[in-house]
Amino acid sequence: MAWYYAVAEQDHELQNPTSPEKIALLGETMRLGPESRVLDLACGKAGPAVLLAATYGCSVVGVERAAEFAEVARERVTASGLDALIEIVEGDAAAFPIEDGAWDAALCLGASFVWHDLDGTLAALAPAVRPGGNVAVGEPFWRTWPLPPGVDDLGYVTLEETAARFAAAGLALVGLIAASEDDWDHYESQHWGALETWLAEHPDDPSAPEIRERHEANRSEYLRFERDLLGWAIFVARRVG
Repeated sequence: MAWYYAVAEQDHELQNPTSPEKIALLGETMRLGPESRVLDLACGKAGPAVLLAATYGCSVVGVERAAEFAEVARERVTASGLDALIEIVEGDAAAFPIEDGAWDAALCLGASFVWHDLDGTLAALAPAVRPGGNVAVGEPFWRTWPLPPGVDDLGYVTLEETAARFAAAGLALVGLIAASEDDWDHYESQHWGALETWLAEHPDDPSAPEIRERHEANRSEYLRFERDLLGWAIFVARRVG
């Protein structure tokens, strides 16, 4: 059976609504350099890891549960000539052993569901970095509140409330790198193109009806309200104690 996300994100180099320039800005905000040790949890196909290591010379350990993404991640690291800087560990990020204070930066970009929500993610990542180290989380937020009738909040909150959760976790917010409409449109359009191509090429696949239904529902929701109401940003915060 085909996995929806392996199909939908087959063309994505960055599996979030962001850009190479904004990932480079993330590295600058976190003050990465050749001496920096970075932990990238739920690293996907290693798009950010490759960009950060290539740009700043930092070492990165990426942890990814999905075998399909981990395989692509390893191939991309090798193709980029970065085997000496990037290690890909295939496994559940929530089960990865994290030594307190062992990292200069800990990332989770767009995968807070691994620890159920943002609070759980911050509780897991904050102890991982040394005092003065950085935690970066990519997370959706609602641009307006209250939401219109019939729109599920999906467990997300406003920008201000999202930022407040970092403070509650003992982290001082030092950067905000938000997705633009162009970032969102590019990210979503890559989904649509990949899914339509796969569906046209696999009309008799047993997964096709379910993938078609999910694809069309997601596209409809994006066009109907998410493009206007839902934001996404990388929140960068420093461990203060």
